Amino acid sequence: MLELLQAFSSRCAQIDAAIRAGDDRRVSTLDSSVDLLIDAIVKYQALNVLEIYMQLQFVVYLLEQNSDDCASVANHAATLSHLLDRYFGSPEKSRRLPPAAERMPKPEGYLPNTDNGNFLNSAILETLPDRVAVLTRDYRYLYSNPANCAYLGRKPIDMIGRHVAEFIGPERFAATKENFDACFAGERREYNYQRASAEGMKLIRCRMSPLRDTSGRVIGALVMMENVIAPETVKV
Repeated sequence: MLELLQAFSSRCAQIDAAIRAGDDRRVSTLDSSVDLLIDAIVKYQALNVLEIYMQLQFVVYLLEQNSDDCASVANHAATLSHLLDRYFGSPEKSRRLPPAAERMPKPEGYLPNTDNGNFLNSAILETLPDRVAVLTRDYRYLYSNPANCAYLGRKPIDMIGRHVAEFIGPERFAATKENFDACFAGERREYNYQRASAEGMKLIRCRMSPLRDTSGRVIGALVMMENVIAPETVKV
């Protein structure tokens, strides 16, 4: 699934470049291949709950991108309904879900005194003012909420499957890799770091929580970043 989503993101970037260059023939050629990729992603049989989530989020992305086209909205809505029916529609079809060991449990609370429910509920994560990301064990984005996407200046679809070092830089990744590895080993990590902004130096608190399947195996990390009110700021 990640490979298909990466291919889709790459193809969209190529189309944007062709549009900027005024190359209508290349745009037309690339558009036809995008349709094939969309078809492949929709027909893909998810192997675990994370892939189910990525597949559903992809269709939601298509709905958002084509919200002004009634025919496209109807088509994508039907696709979303088909996927929901495929995985959750009936007891018979629910047998297609991954085994229990592959399903995602509710993670440990990552917001104090809050009943978070399942982290896959993007309706919760997308309304949080803090930056939130879900990373796989190979340091790649599985999810980024709107606050984090806005901070990085990227669309969610552009981040899925991409290595975190591409966005935070190799130096910061090297500095925090130890925390990622400790989280993937089952530890919860919390630390502060500084970053420069137009308003001065800001103190950021980063919290990492391991995400486990029902067998207890760590399959990723939930990362939350929030601004901390520092006693002093340094103008840059």
